[in-house]
Amino acid sequence: MDNSTQILPQNDESALKYYLSWVAWPGLFALCMTLTGIGFAFGAPMTAFIFSYILLILSLFFLERFMPHEREWQEPDGQTFADIAHTLTTKGTVHTLFLFAGVIGLTEIFRPATADGYGIFGAELWPRGWPMFFQVAFAVVIAEFMCYWSHRTAHEIPVLWRFHAVHHSVTRLWFVNTGRFHFMDSLYRVLMGMIPLALLGAPMEVLQWLSAVTAFIGMLTHCNVEMRFGWISYVFNTPGLHRWHHSRDIREGNKNYGENVVIWDMLFGTYINPQDRRPPADIGIGEFMPAKFTHQLLWPFLSKEKRKEFRAKATGIGKRKAG
Repeated sequence: MDNSTQILPQNDESALKYYLSWVAWPGLFALCMTLTGIGFAFGAPMTAFIFSYILLILSLFFLERFMPHEREWQEPDGQTFADIAHTLTTKGTVHTLFLFAGVIGLTEIFRPATADGYGIFGAELWPRGWPMFFQVAFAVVIAEFMCYWSHRTAHEIPVLWRFHAVHHSVTRLWFVNTGRFHFMDSLYRVLMGMIPLALLGAPMEVLQWLSAVTAFIGMLTHCNVEMRFGWISYVFNTPGLHRWHHSRDIREGNKNYGENVVIWDMLFGTYINPQDRRPPADIGIGEFMPAKFTHQLLWPFLSKEKRKEFRAKATGIGKRKAG
């Protein structure tokens, strides 16, 4: 629920929840960024990031129980193991730490080769003289352009949707399925986002900050916590916006593609933020998706015929017809 529904507090508990709903998103994001910044200042960004990420997980764990956005999303859906398995192997913690540690150092290929600022393209393209805050903000916007189009094409191109459908097959949103992405879908989007930064020669510290921003906002975006956002939803991707993106109605689901910010959704006409109703609680996809993690990994690679056979075996359709 956003600020469109103003519920006046009736008692101390409801008053606390009301005020928490306003400060939860900006407060948690600012806290995580501040702690990470302290880590950078003392030469321990990795330690600070891990601590901040764990703190965010614990905070959302308790907030989802104290003030859930949808109480029905608290019910088990049988996908917790699959959610965690996807998270550990792709988009979530391990993947984020992989990037944050600088293992994928694409920008090193294009770094300036000489002290006078000339590199592989004959000139310094990245504004290294800017304060780090503005470099990171610039990186978020630039990377977001490619992330936007990789996300949008994953919805509009059938072969890419096969992989992205794994994420959209969830029937509830909560912090645990933040990283529920097929590894091919995740790889596609991360590489697309890194390309412009690599070509511009962004330093590794900027990449690390970008990875931290993406990790924190991604976790917040999928949480099942009652929050209000106001102007924040016109700058950042928030849970209020992302819940519309998971709608079964394609007119709503094919909107709000932004990962961290929504500037490109606004420019390309895919931004929605209805103020007259809540996002749908009944989310998911209209097509079949296997329940097992290993089957979800295999599913996008199967031919149309094999997918039909797989679905028939999984649902018992063939046995019912034979009987």
